[in-house]
Amino acid sequence: MDGIWFIAFVYLAAAVLAVPVANRLGLGSVLGYLIAGILIGPGLGLGLVGRETQDVQQVAEFGVVMMLFLVGLELEPQRLWEMRLRLLGLGGLQVGLTALLIAAGAVALGRYWGLALAIGLVFAMSSTAIVLQTLSEKGLTKTEGGRACFAVLLFQDIAVIAVLALIPLLARPGGWRDAAGHAAAGAAPAAHGTATLVAGLPDWGYALVVLGAIAAVVLGGHYLSRPLFRFIADSRLREVFTASALLLVIGTALLMTLVGLSPALGAFLAGVVLANSEFRHELQSAIEPFKGLLMGIFFITVGAGIDFGILFADYATVLGLTFGVMGLKAAVLLGLARLFRLPAGDGWLVALSLAQAGEFGFVLLAFCVQNAVIPTALARTLSLVVALSMLLTPALFILYERLIAPRLRTDADEPAPDTIDEQGAVVIAGIGRFGQVVNSLLVAAGVRTVVLDHRAEQIDLLRKLDIKSYYGDASRPDLLHAAGIAQARLFIVAIDDQDRAVEMVEYVRRTYPQVRILARAYDVGHMYLLKKAGADVALREVYHGSLSLGAAALRRLGFHPYKVERMTRAFRRHQSEGLDGMYDLWDQDPDIARNLALQAHIRAYVGSLQDALNADRRDLHDRTERGWTPPPKGFAQELDDEA
Repeated sequence: MDGIWFIAFVYLAAAVLAVPVANRLGLGSVLGYLIAGILIGPGLGLGLVGRETQDVQQVAEFGVVMMLFLVGLELEPQRLWEMRLRLLGLGGLQVGLTALLIAAGAVALGRYWGLALAIGLVFAMSSTAIVLQTLSEKGLTKTEGGRACFAVLLFQDIAVIAVLALIPLLARPGGWRDAAGHAAAGAAPAAHGTATLVAGLPDWGYALVVLGAIAAVVLGGHYLSRPLFRFIADSRLREVFTASALLLVIGTALLMTLVGLSPALGAFLAGVVLANSEFRHELQSAIEPFKGLLMGIFFITVGAGIDFGILFADYATVLGLTFGVMGLKAAVLLGLARLFRLPAGDGWLVALSLAQAGEFGFVLLAFCVQNAVIPTALARTLSLVVALSMLLTPALFILYERLIAPRLRTDADEPAPDTIDEQGAVVIAGIGRFGQVVNSLLVAAGVRTVVLDHRAEQIDLLRKLDIKSYYGDASRPDLLHAAGIAQARLFIVAIDDQDRAVEMVEYVRRTYPQVRILARAYDVGHMYLLKKAGADVALREVYHGSLSLGAAALRRLGFHPYKVERMTRAFRRHQSEGLDGMYDLWDQDPDIARNLALQAHIRAYVGSLQDALNADRRDLHDRTERGWTPPPKGFAQELDDEA
């Protein structure tokens, strides 16, 4: 069975089945898509797809263009200028050194220098699609390592333009020869019949056309996009706005293709131009679903396109090349990370996340074959190396997360903790947005506190505001001892890391049983874990804020303030009793999905909430509401003027 409906069904079914399982196992969505492709591909899988994989991949690569557009929307021109050193320095050195070292290795193996340099340039590129997607999923895009990765990837996308111009010059005179000894230069397939605006132009004419295209994107995005999107938004037809957003990205990509530039680079440029637009968020929401789906299909095609026949025929060469290229790139990136003074953890993140070859490798290999720079048979082997390196990338992220990052938390190159020269009645671990409120209230009440936080930049900021605090990891027993935990009356845990919070509570409860422990909980499950670890009080961080907002909403809806206060108190009391009643059931099996008794208790608890609020109002009405008068007319308008 074939046809477009069957192919679409197979691709979507593979994604729907494989990706949730991969996420459940902690492997990430990218590896899930790749595995899905292998399962439906002709190599080791069911052979449900095959011949059409390359055609689908060409369409799915547009997801990379959309992703660069969205990245550009997040970057204002000022921020782009601020990262110029890493963009040109780190990115430029990575591409140059990697290409030269791989080329040197190929020359040492007897390859022609032009062919060797072409191979080096192919493997110098990394996978923008995999790396940015994975960094985003794992929340690493805002870290120093994440920003350095983005700078390198952006330089690579720009460098592809120069590499495409260079490749025709690298062909051996007469071209490479096939097994029969015939020159293949003239036999290479002609460039696909894409229309172009620069064919036959002299160099100065080509430069003018390219500059004109870039100027059209910048000026059009700055002066024309706002009135255009405002006009479209006034129609109040969301599907038309979505179509216009797609038209913008596709039009920019088409213009860049016509002048011989990378469509991804053009989309990125358009995104940067629109970063300050008031329609930025609408554009993001319109493009995001298409980007995610196309990126997923792209990864599936990579998995389905792996030619395991070549691997089984010469697995030593293929695996040797794969691990050799990834090891060399990681070593180069790690050395450059040290040169640019990245912290150790961020340096390893850059080295491992960018060690693979990328989707541009497929494009460059096809272009090399067309221009008789690399023989077809060798290009197939190198394409397999590119695909395998992409397949191994999620495993490198897992290696970084589970082995390297935890060990580097106590790396010796981190700043030494402060010397704690005072003690107080209360020791507070964490001085973020939660801990600051707690500390401010206690200090204002005349209570002496000792505050510890492991984020040096946060401590520096607070010192500028004359808020005394100490840099140091509160999970270290020596620092807690120096802070006077043995004499303290209270220990308050206000850090973001849920696991470390539980570990701190367990340690203090075990070592200093006389100290009362108050802890910030992320949710109900975390609250139970903290109570089990020994916390005397564990409060959910957003519970009281949410309750206050709900009460404000009832007042805005016209409920009398007294009634709102009564309902809020009844809700709080009902919550407290319900959570206490569920703790024993939770303790028997914390996995709610399997704990049928807990599920039944939660259903009964939710169902009883409205009855509890109404019962509270009926039972206590006569005894406590007698002194209250009905709300005056127009009280709702007065409430609107509050705050």
